[in-house]
Amino acid sequence: MSTVSAPYPAPHPDRLFPADPGVRSVAQRIHRTVRDERIISPHGHVDARVLADDEAFSDPVGLLVTPDHYVTRLLHANGIGLDELGIGRGELSEAEARSVWRIVCANWEVFRGTPVRYWFDVELADIFGITERPGADNADALYDRIADCLSRPEFRPRRLFERFGIDVLATTDDPCDDLSAHARLAADPSWSGRVVPTFRPDRYLEPALPGWRQAVDRLAGASGIDTDDYEGFLRALRERRRYFIDHGATAADHSHEDVGTHPLDAGEARRIYRAARAGSATPPEEVAFRRHMLFEMARMSTEDGLVMMLHPAIRRNHHRPTETAFGPDTGHDLPLRVEFTDALRPLLENFGTHPNLNLVLFTVDETTYAREIAPLAGFYPTVFIGAPWWFLDAPDAIRRFHGAVTETAGYRKLAGFVDDTRGFCSIPARHDMARRLDAAGLAHLVAEHRLTEDEAVVIARDLVCDQPRRVFKL
Repeated sequence: MSTVSAPYPAPHPDRLFPADPGVRSVAQRIHRTVRDERIISPHGHVDARVLADDEAFSDPVGLLVTPDHYVTRLLHANGIGLDELGIGRGELSEAEARSVWRIVCANWEVFRGTPVRYWFDVELADIFGITERPGADNADALYDRIADCLSRPEFRPRRLFERFGIDVLATTDDPCDDLSAHARLAADPSWSGRVVPTFRPDRYLEPALPGWRQAVDRLAGASGIDTDDYEGFLRALRERRRYFIDHGATAADHSHEDVGTHPLDAGEARRIYRAARAGSATPPEEVAFRRHMLFEMARMSTEDGLVMMLHPAIRRNHHRPTETAFGPDTGHDLPLRVEFTDALRPLLENFGTHPNLNLVLFTVDETTYAREIAPLAGFYPTVFIGAPWWFLDAPDAIRRFHGAVTETAGYRKLAGFVDDTRGFCSIPARHDMARRLDAAGLAHLVAEHRLTEDEAVVIARDLVCDQPRRVFKL
């Protein structure tokens, strides 16, 4: 691999805009109206403790590399072991972190043409003032420049939160979390930002998962409600949802292998729950119970108003040796095909017109956009279309997404952009990319005389400002 680095320009001001000069000028004008709007991030994975503690970031690798599986998986795919990248080793010494950074810089070419490269370029330039291409020869110098920045007060988490222009940041949290970090932020008179939790109950709804019975016992402890029987289990979930709402939550997030929502009658649900508690439920019974519980989560959302996000069809921990060695969320979750129309029919027949339910559908199977998700959102008032997610949050995929859904459902049924990131510093870069692509797509419609420019501006502002607030009840 090449070890030669060279200066290269800062991210181009017209990046992602159309090549045609006339259309590009329209995109520029649309983008200017939203470029500096504050960021609404309704779904992500930044830990609230980062902001509550407000401690200086340890080093460039702990900030930019190890939390971000987008980065590490591409390096792993090119033959670099996760152990070499510091995964699973906790906080690294300076020598260890510097070694990881050298590997990243020496292999910079693996990011060419990917959104990771786009985000990295924007982060390095806009946050740290770095506009030279990383490589083996300048890795230590770049490490030192970033580390020097991180030692300054203006690079502490709260100051960066303000600098990034974040208005709302939603985290993703276990139902048994005491949310103490969120409480500390809410009670801190020196803190004016808004960080809200999101209820993520997956592990409690799937008896097939290892540790399910222990998780249900923890739920009893957190809620103060006995979960030995099915009715107690439901009450405990309702209680924890209420606890999250009291701490600012507006949404619940669900990620299962499918979106089946077929309800069981109460007697059958009780029977399977008892069997699961005893460890004797069959695999088909475990799946039936999970699908029943997703239906029950929708019912609870109609009662308490939590927005229901569905992030389905991921095969978690595809490479078991990696999971064993390094744990989950280490880059080997992979997409599956998914079906929405029939799977969601029981839920939508019961709650699809309920005034208290917002259901946001995400997918990593983009064949479903035009065939199922857009038609569902084009009829049901409760259904909204989630932004391209995970493997689809790349420029060309986002362009395809707009063409696939807006002609059927219209722009008002889009939920706005979701960054879904663990990389704190990538948040503004990701939102910048989305705003530019929105402007570019709308500019083409203006150029084709399918929209007037003033309408395109309204849509762009809605996607950035109004629709995330409305859809996620923020």
